[in-house]
Amino acid sequence: MAASLRCHPMTLEDSDALGWRSVADLIGDHPDADVALIGAGLNERSLTPGRCDLGPKAFRAVLPRFSTYDVETGETLEVKIHDAGDLALKAVTPANAFEPVRDAVAAQASRGLTVLIGGNNAITRPGVHGPGLGRTGLLTLDAHFDLRDTDQGLTNGNPVQALLEDGLDGRRISQVGLAPFANTKRAHEKAKAAGISVRTARECREQGMAVVVAEELERLSGLCEVIYVDFDIDVIDRSQWPASPGARPGGVSAQDFFDATRVIGAHPKVRAVDLTEYDPSLEIGDLGSLTAGRWFCELLAGFEAR
Repeated sequence: MAASLRCHPMTLEDSDALGWRSVADLIGDHPDADVALIGAGLNERSLTPGRCDLGPKAFRAVLPRFSTYDVETGETLEVKIHDAGDLALKAVTPANAFEPVRDAVAAQASRGLTVLIGGNNAITRPGVHGPGLGRTGLLTLDAHFDLRDTDQGLTNGNPVQALLEDGLDGRRISQVGLAPFANTKRAHEKAKAAGISVRTARECREQGMAVVVAEELERLSGLCEVIYVDFDIDVIDRSQWPASPGARPGGVSAQDFFDATRVIGAHPKVRAVDLTEYDPSLEIGDLGSLTAGRWFCELLAGFEAR
């Protein structure tokens, strides 16, 4: 066998002995790419202090560890991704981050998909404004309603409330993965009064998160031109996702999260998404970064299926 291998010499460029074509290789200065990537490491006014500002750097660093090939489907990721860089959000409040984040998303409006890497959940409000509030619906995968009052200013706990106050019709909001004993009755009543579609973590476990998400995408697609998706990653069970302060036992499985992500990526009306509440300072090993990287692969696989 060894002699046979020596009969077929390979160049270092062809060989996969020391590396492979990775998801990181898809990212670069590609002005005509269908997908754009923006780092938005907003951290100020997090209700639980942490280091979500480290999210974009940790996310980018893990991508070389992911091959572009999916052994389950036999498909290879080919989509080019334009790297639009990281926004300068250090020590910036959610209020002051509104215009930079909104404008960064709006600048990529011609692409099929814009991906924001947070950063805390306060980036969701300006992210939704990027495609235009009047034409956009919101789907959240989140353990929390994010409907806290805004009388004390903007935080990572009230982006959905702020969007309602901005004029977003609650009927154009779907919230999936809501956890028991992690929200208030007041928030639930607000959601119901606004017409928000509320889907709990139990529904996701019993029906499958991908099924629930598909139903909500269908509902939203009849109400709006564009769908924005907030992937607040604390929706995942804490045993599988320790890298968010808000993650709780009893959340959805990482696999269900990945399956739902692929469904979302494939939907033609999904034009912008964010990944929020990833705090690398809470990592156990590299579980958080590897989960975030796999999420990105699933999103891209869904997008390529459009």
